[in-house]
Amino acid sequence: MSRIEKCGQTHYHSLKTQQHSNSECEAKEQAVLVQPGFVMSNNSGSEREEDLSWEREAEFDQESIPEGATSHTHDSGHNFFKIRPWFTLSFFAIALSIAAWNTSVRWTALSSFTTFSLSRANNQVYIVDDISTPLNTTSKDGPSGGTTSEVQWDKYSLIVKGQRIFLHSGEFHTFRLPVPSLWPDILQKIKAAGFNAISVYTHWGLINPSPGVVDFDGFRALQPLYDACKDAGLWIVVRPGPYINAETSAGGMAHWATSEVADSLRTNATDFYDAWLPYIQGIINVTVHNQVSHGGPVIAIQIDNEFSDDRETRRLYFQQLEEVYRKGDIVVPLTYNDPGMRRNFVNGTGSVDIYGFDEYPQRFDCSNPQTWLPVITNYYDYHMNTNPGQPLYVPEFQAGAYDAWGPTAPGYGSCGILTGPSFQDVFYKGLWAANAKMINYYMIYGGTSWGGIPFHGVYTSYDYGSAISENRELNAKYDDLKRQGLFIRSSPEFYKTEWMGNSTSDVVKVTNPSVLVVYLSNPETGAGFYIARNNISSSTDGLDFKVDVKTSEGIFTVPQMGHVTLGGRQSKLIVTDYAFGDTRALYSTAQVLFAGKIGLRDVLFLFGDATQEHEIALTLPEKARMKATDHRVVLKTSAGRTVINLLSGIKGLVTLWDSDSHLILFGDTDTAATFFAPTIPGSTGDSSTFKNYWQVGTNTTALVGGPYLVRNATISGSTLSLSGDLKTSVFLTVITSPDIDTILWNGENVSFNVSASSSITEVGGFVGHLQTHPSLSVLDVPILSDWKFADSLPEVQSGFSDLSWVTANHTSTIIPYKPYYGDGRVLYGCDYGFCENIVLWRGHFQATGHEKYVNLSINGGEAFAASVWLNDRFLNTSYGNSTNNLNIIEETDDHFIFPPGVVIPGQDNVITVVQDNMGLNETDGETDNSRGPRGIRGFKLDSGHFGEWKVQGKLGGYIDYPDKVRGIFNEGGLFGEREGWHLPGFDTSSWQSRHLSDGVPDSAAGIGFFVTTFRLKIPDGLDVPMSFTFDESTQPYRALLFVNGWMMGKRVPNLGPQTKFPVHQGILDYNGENTVAVALWVMEPNVTISPKLELTIDGRYDGGVGGIVTNNPRWTQRSSV
Repeated sequence: MSRIEKCGQTHYHSLKTQQHSNSECEAKEQAVLVQPGFVMSNNSGSEREEDLSWEREAEFDQESIPEGATSHTHDSGHNFFKIRPWFTLSFFAIALSIAAWNTSVRWTALSSFTTFSLSRANNQVYIVDDISTPLNTTSKDGPSGGTTSEVQWDKYSLIVKGQRIFLHSGEFHTFRLPVPSLWPDILQKIKAAGFNAISVYTHWGLINPSPGVVDFDGFRALQPLYDACKDAGLWIVVRPGPYINAETSAGGMAHWATSEVADSLRTNATDFYDAWLPYIQGIINVTVHNQVSHGGPVIAIQIDNEFSDDRETRRLYFQQLEEVYRKGDIVVPLTYNDPGMRRNFVNGTGSVDIYGFDEYPQRFDCSNPQTWLPVITNYYDYHMNTNPGQPLYVPEFQAGAYDAWGPTAPGYGSCGILTGPSFQDVFYKGLWAANAKMINYYMIYGGTSWGGIPFHGVYTSYDYGSAISENRELNAKYDDLKRQGLFIRSSPEFYKTEWMGNSTSDVVKVTNPSVLVVYLSNPETGAGFYIARNNISSSTDGLDFKVDVKTSEGIFTVPQMGHVTLGGRQSKLIVTDYAFGDTRALYSTAQVLFAGKIGLRDVLFLFGDATQEHEIALTLPEKARMKATDHRVVLKTSAGRTVINLLSGIKGLVTLWDSDSHLILFGDTDTAATFFAPTIPGSTGDSSTFKNYWQVGTNTTALVGGPYLVRNATISGSTLSLSGDLKTSVFLTVITSPDIDTILWNGENVSFNVSASSSITEVGGFVGHLQTHPSLSVLDVPILSDWKFADSLPEVQSGFSDLSWVTANHTSTIIPYKPYYGDGRVLYGCDYGFCENIVLWRGHFQATGHEKYVNLSINGGEAFAASVWLNDRFLNTSYGNSTNNLNIIEETDDHFIFPPGVVIPGQDNVITVVQDNMGLNETDGETDNSRGPRGIRGFKLDSGHFGEWKVQGKLGGYIDYPDKVRGIFNEGGLFGEREGWHLPGFDTSSWQSRHLSDGVPDSAAGIGFFVTTFRLKIPDGLDVPMSFTFDESTQPYRALLFVNGWMMGKRVPNLGPQTKFPVHQGILDYNGENTVAVALWVMEPNVTISPKLELTIDGRYDGGVGGIVTNNPRWTQRSSV
C-alpha cells in the first residue's frame, strides 16, 4: 500500500519510514498542487492526502460531481470533474490562478482525457472534462448476448431466461466463513431481504496454495455454494480474479506467485499466465456445468478486478483471461469492475461484455460516522457517455467500510452507522435515480479474515459494518435493505425505465426548491417513479413539498391533501400508474413494501413513517368488505377514484381496503420491517430446475409478519409450511391464499385467533402466536479455566539446533524492494516459502567479544512487531504502527544494543528475530507492489560479520504444510504451531498448570502457549452465535487465538481496536469438546501481562439453518523443526 499520510505523520511510499517536520510538511502541501494522483487540502491538515491507488481504500471516485456544482462545459452539457496527470506549465498557471481565487482549493486527480473546463462548488474547484462521445455504443434497440440466449442484456437491464431482471445482489465471500454448512444461512438471509443474486470472490491463494496444487475441498469448494444458491433461488456473479483486492494479503493472489513469477504480475507475461492458468481452469471446471445455460445459478463471471487498461500488457492479460473462459465453454457474460468511473476495458483489446464501475461515496473513515459526503449525481451521464447500450452496472456499491488498526480506530459499529439505514435510503435510491439496474452491495456479509488472510491494513474482523453482522446476526441495516429489496422484487416495471429528467429543469415541478426529484418512466406501460431527496443530501433538516406527477389521467399535484415530508437524510419514491397484480394505483406517496398477487387477489402493502402523512389514489372495482376505521385514515371516493389520506400517528398494521379482489395494507416503517414475503417454490414450467427463482420458477408468495427471520415457505395442499427463526415470542401474521387452512412453523401447527385474523382480512388472513423454546433463556457457556502452559520459544535457549531450518542464502530476489544493507544475502520470508504469519530468523556469528550492537531493518507491514534476542537475552521489540490509517509504519530500522556479558567470545552467538508478517500489500497502479519484502531488509553488526542465517515459518512452507483442511493461511512459524499444540487432541497433561491471566512466568518477554478444553451442549434447533472476548487492556503483547485448531483471531492490545472475536458453530462443536489455544507473545520484560479471555453468547435464536458439520482434524505426530 503506497500512501502519503497527513502532515506530521508518516510518509510511506518507498517502504522506508520517514517522519516529516512541520516545515517539510507545509512544503509538501504546496507541492502536491502540481503532482498528479493526490488530493490536496490546505485546511490545517484536516484532510488526509493519499495516493489514489487501485486498492479499495482509494476507490472513491473523485471525478463525480458534488451537489450544487455549476460548471462551464462544452456543448455536450455533461459534467465530469477530473484532474489529469498531464500537469503542464500552462495547467500549473491555471492552478495558481484558481488558488488565488479561493484559499480552500482541493484538487482531485484521475484518469486521462484531453479537454476540460472549470467548475466551482462548495468552495472547491474542479476540472471538467468533455466526454460527449460514448465509448461503447452497443445496440440500444434489441437485447445483446454473449454466447448464450439464457443471459442477454440491453440498455436497461439483464434478461435471464427470457425474464427482464433487476440484478439486486450482495457480496459474500465464502472463504471468510470457513463452515460450508453455514453458507445456506447467509444465502437464506440475503434471499429473505428480497435480493435475487450474490456476488462472490474466489481466492487464488487459498485454492492454489502451491504450484501444481488446485484444491476445492472444504471451505474452498464451489459446488456447495452453487447448490445452496439454487436452493435459495439466488443467481451468482463469480469473481475469481486472479486479483480480487478485498483487503486480502496480496489482493488474493497466490503468495508463491509473488516470489516465483519473474515477470510482472497482472500482465500477459508467459510465466504469469502459466501461474494463474491452473487456478482459472479449476474455476472453469467446477463452474461450467453450473451456468444458467446448464440449469445452474451462475449468470456472469468477472474478469480480474479494479485495474487500468493504460498498458498493452494489461489489455492483453484481460484478453488472455477471456479467451481461456470462452475456450472452457463459459458462455455467460464476462464483466468488469472499474475502480471508479475511469472507463477501463470498455472498448478494444480486453474489453468485456458488460462494463461496470464501483463506488464508495462515503469512503472509509468511520471515526466520524455522522459526517456525510454528498450523493454523487453524475452516474447517469457517465453511463450514457461510456456504455449506453449496456445496463448501468455497479459491481460494488458501498454497503459498509473496513476498519484499520490503531487505538483511535472506531471499530465496525461506527462503520455500520456511517453506512447505516439513512445512508442506504439516500444513496441507494440515488443509484436508482441514475437508472442503475445492476447493483451489488459490498459487503452484505463481511465475515472473518481469519489466519493470515488479511492484508496488513486491517485486523481479523471483516464485519464491514454490514447488514448481516460478522456473527451472522441481522441489524437495522438489514431491515432497510429488506424494505428496498421487496419493493424491487415487487416492481417489474421498474426494471425497464427511461431517465426523463429532474427538478433542476422543467421536467419535474416541485414546490420546494430544496427538494431534488428525479423522474423515471417505463416506456411501455407509462409507470412512473419519482425519487425525491434533499438537494443537500447530508442535511438533517426535514422538508415538506408537493410535486407534479404525470399519470394516465393527467398531471396531478400530489399529495392533494397535506404534503410529502422528507425527514433528515431521507429519500422517498413516489409511484404513478403503478401495477399491483391486475390493478394500477394512480399514485402513492406512501412507500411500497409489496405489490402483487396473493392467491387471486391484488395485494398492495404500503408503509411510511408514523410521524408523517401519506396519500394514495386508485380506482377499485368493488365495494370493500372492510375499510379502515382509524380516524387517521381518510377515504374519499369521487368519480370512481378513491383517495386515501393517511394522517400522522398511525402505528402497527392497518387494513385500508379488503375485498374479494383487493387487499391494501399500510404499516409504519418499523412494522413493515417485521414482514417477509418468502418465495414459494413453483411446480410447473421452468420450475423443475429453477423452482426457487422469482420470475423464472415462481411468482407465488405470502406475507409473513413477526418472526426474526423467515427462511423458507412451501405449500402442500391446503398447508403453508414456514421455517425461520425467533428472537423472542411474537405474534405471527400471515396473509396467504384463501385455499390455505393450516399454517406450520418449523414443522409445528400454529393455532390462530379467528377474531384477530379477520381484523386484518376476512380471506386468507391468520394471526397466531409463536413461542420460543424454553431452553433459549437458560443457555449458558462455561468459564475458561484449567489452562495448561508451555514455553513456545526454545529457539532462544542454549543448545537449540536449527540444522533442519532453511538456510537463508539467496543473493537475488524478484521482489522489487531490494535489501538496504548487509552482505548481499536476501532475508525475505517469501523467497524461502514463508509468506504467512510469524516467521523466525536466526543469524549466527563468531564473536570476538568487541561486538556492541546489531542493526536490523525489519519489514512486517502495517502494525507489525518483531522481538529480538541475543542468545538467550531479550534485547528489544521493534514496533510497526497504524493509528487509524495515520502514522503508518511498515518497517523499522533499529539498533539493538548488546547488554554486557551476553556476547560469548570465540563461540557461535545467535541473533533470533521473531517477526510478525501482517500480510502482503495489495497492488496499486504498479502491479508488483504485492511482492512484499517481509523479513529483514538490512542486517549489520557494529564489528564482525554474520555467518549463517536460518529461517523458519510455518511447517513445510507453502509446499508441504501439513494441515490441508484448514489451509495455507492458518499457521505460522511459532514452535507451538509447528508442533501442532493448537490442534484438538494434543496431549498437554505434562504441561504446567497456569492461568492465561498469569501471563508467562517471571514477567519475561517471550512466547508461551496456553491451552484449555471445555464442552458445549446447545440443543438442536437453536442458533446461538458466540464470541471469544479479551479484556480491553493496552498491554504490550500479541495473542493468537486458536479454536479447535483454527486461527480465529489476532489480538494486538497496544493498537487495537478488536477485542471480540466471533467464532461460528462448525468451528465450535456445540455438542462436544472444544480446544482453545492462545499463543501469547509478550513483547516487553518486567511488565505485568495478564490477558483475560471469556466465551460469550452474542445472541439466542430459536431456529437456525440446522445441519452444521464440524471439520476440525485432530493432532497427529509432526516432524519437529
